[in-house]
Amino acid sequence: MRVYGVTGWKNSGKTTLMERLVTEITGRGFSVSTVKHAHHATEIDHEGRDSYRHRQAGAREVLVASPVRWALMHELREAKEPPLAELLTKLSPVDLVLIEGYKREPHPKVEAHRRETGRPLLAGENASVRAVASNAAPEGLSVPVFHLDDVGTIADFILKEVGL
Repeated sequence: MRVYGVTGWKNSGKTTLMERLVTEITGRGFSVSTVKHAHHATEIDHEGRDSYRHRQAGAREVLVASPVRWALMHELREAKEPPLAELLTKLSPVDLVLIEGYKREPHPKVEAHRRETGRPLLAGENASVRAVASNAAPEGLSVPVFHLDDVGTIADFILKEVGL
């Protein structure tokens, strides 16, 4: 499976870049799935819903199905978070999986960077960062630098990197 990541510090533009890349790449006729990593307990279900009640009762997995989508929620129940490689096996085959977060995983990634965050670039310290997408013009990097809004060029770079 072809995977490519978007990483960066909080408020660096990761989610906006992911959204724009999905639109751009699917618009070119490729199928794309995404994985989003969160450092906190992510709640995709809400109190009062039947599926929430099933999970609260102790179900390990709850599958919700409708005529337009289905979703599977898996409760870890004190188990360790599965590694990214294991989670990727849960996805149906697509042309490209875009991964948001997981900055320490070895898959190739582009770093989203906004000068306003005041945070240093990851690119100098993380060999899996293959390019930087920034609203500034960072210098002295050994990887390509794109403007954060130049989504077409960033998509070209990613697709070339993964062989699509």
